[in-house]
Order: sequence, then C-alpha cells, then structure tokens
Amino acid sequence: MANEYILTPEGKEKLEKELHYLENEKRAEVGERIKVAREFGDISENSEYDDAKNEQGMVEARIAEINQILSEATVVAAPKSASRIGVGSTVVVNMGGRERTFTIVGGAEADVASGKISNESPVGAALLGHKKDEVVTTVGPTGREVEMTIVRIEQ
Repeated sequence: MANEYILTPEGKEKLEKELHYLENEKRAEVGERIKVAREFGDISENSEYDDAKNEQGMVEARIAEINQILSEATVVAAPKSASRIGVGSTVVVNMGGRERTFTIVGGAEADVASGKISNESPVGAALLGHKKDEVVTTVGPTGREVEMTIVRIEQ
C-alpha cells in the first residue's frame, strides 16, 4: 500500500524550498568535496572521499524522497470553519492543567519540537473531528492515557 502524503500549503512550500536548496546548492557543494577528495590520491584509504560519497548518497536519497512526497501529496488548506478539528487546524488543549498548542499536519511535515503533530499520531488522530470544549482521551507515546480538553480551535 502506498503512503498517502497529506501536506498543508506551508508544508508543501517548505519541502519545495528544501528540494531547491538540495538540488541547486548542496549537490554542487558535495560534488566539489568529492572532486577535492579525489585529488588527495588513493581513494581506497581516503576517509574524506568516503564521507563525501556517503553524504552524496544521503542528499540524493532525500531529493528522491521529497520528489516522491510532492508528486503523491494531497495538499489540504486549513479548514474554512474553526468549528471542527481537521488537518491544518491549530488547536489549544488543556492537558493536565497545562495548555498546549498543536497544529495538525500530515506525517511528512510533522515536527513535534515546533508543535506540528501528524494526523496519524495518537494525539493528532484523537483530536480530528472534535469541537471546542470536548474532552478527548487517547494513549500517549509512553503508553499511559492522556486526557485533553479542547480549549479553542484556531485557523
């Protein structure tokens, strides 16, 4: 089964910028490192060459991954109405007395550190379709039950 990628317009733009950088700057930079490393002589014992080739492989793999995501992705705009939570919604929830803010995004652009959680994650999936003031319960990453009260839904 193929992955179904869901992106917000911002997520699509971020991936397009990363792709542009990798294709136009990083590729040339790594190519130059390989060229310089080759000039050091015997490439069989040249760690600089090996490192550059490994980095080249990672860059090319990421370029291929981004191209695949962009070609298969469904771009969803933020919901028109802030009455129900959907992909693209920013939600403020009360979790154990602390307010937390999450933006629900597709898995390809999830970034927990910046508050962007996947619609497929336990918390993201549990919040989808709910409204303000509803209490939602799910099992968190640690295996314990998490109860959240939806404080507000922002555009």
